[in-house]
Amino acid sequence: MNLNILRYFDVESSSEEEYGNIILEYVLMRRAKIFRPRHPPLETWDDVDFCHRYRLSKETVLWMVTEIGNDLKTPTLRNNAITPLEQILLTLRFYATGTMQQCSGDLFGMSKSAACKVIHCVSRAICIKLKYFISMPRTAEEVKDVVANFYKIAKFPSVVGAIDCSHIRILSPGGDNAELFRNRKDTFSINTQAVVDAELRIRDLVARWPGSVHDSTIFNNSRLKVLIESQQLGNCCLLGDRGYALKKYLLTPLADPQTAAERLYNESQIRTRNVVERAFGVWKRRFPCIGSQLRVALKNVQPIIVSTAILHNICIDRREYLANDNENSTVHLPLEEHLAFPETANEQQYRQQLIETYFVSLLGTEARQ
Repeated sequence: MNLNILRYFDVESSSEEEYGNIILEYVLMRRAKIFRPRHPPLETWDDVDFCHRYRLSKETVLWMVTEIGNDLKTPTLRNNAITPLEQILLTLRFYATGTMQQCSGDLFGMSKSAACKVIHCVSRAICIKLKYFISMPRTAEEVKDVVANFYKIAKFPSVVGAIDCSHIRILSPGGDNAELFRNRKDTFSINTQAVVDAELRIRDLVARWPGSVHDSTIFNNSRLKVLIESQQLGNCCLLGDRGYALKKYLLTPLADPQTAAERLYNESQIRTRNVVERAFGVWKRRFPCIGSQLRVALKNVQPIIVSTAILHNICIDRREYLANDNENSTVHLPLEEHLAFPETANEQQYRQQLIETYFVSLLGTEARQ
């Protein structure tokens, strides 16, 4: 450090007197610490404008302060310390805009380094509450309610969740493994798997795989597969697209339906599975930071993805919807560009049996009506 200072001033002598003068001059040249005024958003905006800018209501923000405020408290209030409420509001503003962290910090009179630290501390504090807000149904009664809600959509039986993956764009992480994060669309991303219920609530989330990893690989290495294979959720199934291998517990659509019953099966499967696409749309629209590109270090990407998913579920539980959100709209599913897995005879037989028993009878019921 001493030699660096001497080189900066182009001084070769290291005498005690000259060195002391150099240090004094260096200290005097340092920028003075600036304490910028902070305007309290709770008092500045009314309820509608506040929710539009921070994506949550004032009531929910204050509830968050009581839930995670103790994890965000500073040991002292000296040097204009940032309060838990200010930390949460800054983080929500970053989630709601998707801009650079410095822009969010400027709105709250904070430096870039302070804003960066605050955003990631709050994100990790929210992630601690993961098990309370993101979980598969735990009881038989809860499973029954989830299955009943799915049945109301298009009469598909015994569905406990719709599964799919979505790519969250990130900056190139650099290093030897950077290309692992390049997906098939030639962008860097985290391939995030989610299981969603009929109310667009995220029931299971995996956000740790690079963008080049296939959806089926993520599922095959997840705890969810063990959970549903062991029938801990009863005799229920998931619905997925043809990027997943057909299983008794993971039903995919037919590639080329021929009969009326097969077409009815495909229509019911696709309409029921549509909830996962809608959930991704609502999630990314509420928090554009994950809908555009996360401009943060790779180690900070996962906490932001998980924390925004938790907040998405909190909004659903508290019945908070954005003014421009159309929760009941239907998303037209895109053409499947990824690899479609070959279907084994046993799994095909099980699906065909379901079509020939349940969907044929359902087709007959609809014809009589």
